[in-house]
Amino acid sequence: MSVQIEDLGKNMVKLTIEVSEDKVEEALKATYNAQKNRISIPGFRKGKVPRAVIERMYGPEIFYEDAANKLIREEYPTAADESEVDIVSAPTIDVVQLEKGKPFIFTAEVAKKPEVTLGQYQGIQITKLDTAVTDEEVEERLEQERISNARIVTAEDKEIAEGDTAVIDYNGFVDGIEFEGGTANDYALEIGSHTFIDTFEDQLIGKKAGDELDVNVTFPEEYHAEELAGKPAVFKVKIHEVRTRELPELDDEFASDVSEYETLAEYKDAIRKELEKSKQEETRALQENDAVRKIVDNSEMEIPDAMVESQIDSLIREFAQRLASQGMGLDQYMQYTGSNMDQLKEQLRPEALDRIQGSLVLEAIAKEQKFEITDAEIDAEIADMAKNYGMEAEQLKDGIGEGERESIQKNLEIRKAIDFILEHAEEVEEQE
Repeated sequence: MSVQIEDLGKNMVKLTIEVSEDKVEEALKATYNAQKNRISIPGFRKGKVPRAVIERMYGPEIFYEDAANKLIREEYPTAADESEVDIVSAPTIDVVQLEKGKPFIFTAEVAKKPEVTLGQYQGIQITKLDTAVTDEEVEERLEQERISNARIVTAEDKEIAEGDTAVIDYNGFVDGIEFEGGTANDYALEIGSHTFIDTFEDQLIGKKAGDELDVNVTFPEEYHAEELAGKPAVFKVKIHEVRTRELPELDDEFASDVSEYETLAEYKDAIRKELEKSKQEETRALQENDAVRKIVDNSEMEIPDAMVESQIDSLIREFAQRLASQGMGLDQYMQYTGSNMDQLKEQLRPEALDRIQGSLVLEAIAKEQKFEITDAEIDAEIADMAKNYGMEAEQLKDGIGEGERESIQKNLEIRKAIDFILEHAEEVEEQE
């Protein structure tokens, strides 16, 4: 195999890859063997038709596409390594030559990692943020814990109020006709949850178990069911039961029940420390993003479109995984929101560009500062990863190859670059 490199400008490169005719023949033979059981020709048993007969009847091109795909899958990664180009995008492949008895030639257009000309990155001004935790914030967290540990009890002869749960039957009508999906029995609706459209929940406030009423609402203009969008509807509602929360007392017994602490005072102290840690982490993240964005603005780099497209594809995969964890597919999400793949890509484009630019300047700073990562630091990171996975450190370490260790090293260099930026930044008071 041979690889020729052509600089296309704007950090794009074309690799011209030539594969020997011997490998072409091997790929054609493998394709024939994979397909022969699916080809029928009169006078031959299925799977026994000679390759020469198939090629004479259908033309030698019958096996070209699969053979080309096989060769590209096998040869492109090796060619990419041999080129020594720091490739940062998926390749755009074009077949130049594929003929029996001749070398296979194809091209791969790829983006290479842009060079970064760093501007100022020491002494960057970042906004000083208050990380103090107030008594009110501690009490608010305590109240949230009370609510989450409340008992739900049926309230006799109680008027529905915000925060109560009404158990209802409902039937929805548009233009006097009952519509699909607008009916339910014994539905537990929390008032104030905004689960239902418009003022549906508000109209139940003040009502009691046994009451029957008409609830008048209007569907949103952007409602996912187009036949209902923007239309007025009437729901006939029957209230079966009113449930309310019975909150526990805020005392030592409550603290010991919901935490590892024996007294309410100890529990409050622990909540305060947890909130302080959370605020400090949030503040650091905000200052980090602010500083990196300013460094990007101070620096120069030319980002190829193909690199952005690859990052967008990565973001879409991440998004699809998050949706899957919630039991929703990407197609289902787009149908529900009325969007399409092109719109989703455009929506993610600014984030993709931000990620690329931020990563590039941090890598450039790490390189300029010559941060060194020791084996001990990598091993410590692997130990932390193992703890998160519920594994023994040695077990995870044994399963990690050189590529993974290099990735860990790179991540640690990025962290050191972030630490360096923040240590050398100038905190300024937030402007009114």
